[in-house]
Amino acid sequence: MASEKRVLVTGGAGFIGSHLCERLLAADNDVLCIDNYFTGSKDNVAHLIQNPHFELMRHDVTFPLYIETDEIYNLACPASPVHYQFDPVQTTKTSVHGAINMLGLAKRVRAKIFQASTSEVYGDPEVHPQVETYWGRVNPIGPRACYDEGKRCAETLFFDYRRQHNLLIKVARIFNTYGPRMHPNDGRVVSNFIVQALRNDPVTIYGNGEQTRSFCYVDDLVEAFIRIMATGDDFTGPVNIGNPNEFTIRELADTVIELIGSKSEIISKPLPTDDPVQRQPDITIARDMLDWEPKIQLKEGLQKTIAYFDDRLSAE
Repeated sequence: MASEKRVLVTGGAGFIGSHLCERLLAADNDVLCIDNYFTGSKDNVAHLIQNPHFELMRHDVTFPLYIETDEIYNLACPASPVHYQFDPVQTTKTSVHGAINMLGLAKRVRAKIFQASTSEVYGDPEVHPQVETYWGRVNPIGPRACYDEGKRCAETLFFDYRRQHNLLIKVARIFNTYGPRMHPNDGRVVSNFIVQALRNDPVTIYGNGEQTRSFCYVDDLVEAFIRIMATGDDFTGPVNIGNPNEFTIRELADTVIELIGSKSEIISKPLPTDDPVQRQPDITIARDMLDWEPKIQLKEGLQKTIAYFDDRLSAE
């Protein structure tokens, strides 16, 4: 059977990227996965390497890439505070230079291009839940700005390439996503809690634990990506992709401990700078334009993620 399309996935060896590569291959596409392995891992895509329609290349998106492709999914960028604050200048370069290079490639070969943006473009929001028309409340000089402002600038570039070069763009704003292949040391709340609880270590919450988040399972997210890319040329986004069910961080900690049957106690540490108090997507556009909403709810998704981390920690 002939392959459907040639698809480039930047950051394809990462947590979300590896799931997207799997899904694209299952739909008979030729997939070129590029990654510089700063946070991604060959282990995430090792099971795909024998597939004749899968190709893996070490490449940093801050440098141009000259290939032929029909579609581009631009996912390359460290996404957890621990990783993106490790080298904040490089984080900004990845978002900004990476967007310029991938948009330049899309312009050269007339490819459709997707940008994995983030709910962090809303900053610490004054509007709740967050709608796509909200411009955000971001500290441009804080420790999170390398990621927040980098992603905001990437969106600017995408829409300017659309206006200036009539490029076919799609922009998704991703809200907290979790699932198998998360990095165990990425500092994100789901992986932190699961690893701590599996080890019966204290489960660490920041502040009083009353800040809220909405957690989307990775399979639901990838389904939304595919649907966004399949929309007509007039639909650009940005579109919020996330699970609108809202939980406090303490509720999440209690749920993880309960599902694992852990002996962990919950301890509290000071809240990090510029940490958002609330995060919840309004997914009206996703429902109306993509006929999409999450199917996997928190307990089911956590059980799958716990099983992954249990296997991984057992192998250490």
